[in-house]
Amino acid sequence: MNPWLIGAPAVAAAAAGVAAYGGSHPRAQLFGPTVCRTNSPRKLAITFDDGPNPAITPKLLDLLDRYKAPATFFVIGRYIRESPELVSEISARGHVIGNHTESHPNLFWKNPSEIRVELRLTHSAIKNAIGAPPKWFRPPFGYRNPWLAAEARELNMRVAMWTLLPGDWRAPSAEWLIRRMQPIASRAQRALAHTSGAGEILCLHDGNHREQNADRTRTLAALEHWLPRWRDLGLEFVTIDGAVGAPAP
Repeated sequence: MNPWLIGAPAVAAAAAGVAAYGGSHPRAQLFGPTVCRTNSPRKLAITFDDGPNPAITPKLLDLLDRYKAPATFFVIGRYIRESPELVSEISARGHVIGNHTESHPNLFWKNPSEIRVELRLTHSAIKNAIGAPPKWFRPPFGYRNPWLAAEARELNMRVAMWTLLPGDWRAPSAEWLIRRMQPIASRAQRALAHTSGAGEILCLHDGNHREQNADRTRTLAALEHWLPRWRDLGLEFVTIDGAVGAPAP
């Protein structure tokens, strides 16, 4: 038997595995560089996907204000055009606005022209809402492909991923979600003894890509539990800009 006939399926399977890892793992750099940690164990970058959401985002902004916690909101283009004043308010309160595509597709399967449309429509919507283009992009579901990096680079955007994705969109209760967010405190207690190393990027959701005005009260309640506790541990809340800026002293 031709050994190539035996080896070819194995090679194909290995290549598929590499592509799947490179296209989905938060720390994979196969399809372009990503930011997936802060540059100090003392920094915590809280991020939100799938908004803006008129039902929850204003309450979330008030909660973040209470704890002086700047955050990053990766927003969906079609929702921006429904609530441009809410996007403007997010920015005015000191938070960073990032691009999360026009319609939240799985980009792994999209061709270059489809990716271009998804990113550029949202890029324009953000610029119209806040007067400046976004500097950051987060791919829906975290999925990337070889063409995404070039398009993001052409728009001068960096790709932001995460260290913790607790699954708040499927949380059956606030208590369940609180437990899922415990690793931040546990790792912080170990890491804060050191002055070097990396910190956490938390990915939560203030909206739902399938429908507007989604119920994210469990996310709000879990943050209300954790924000004072993280602060008391000595963590510094930062935007994604701050995550890569000068390390905290």
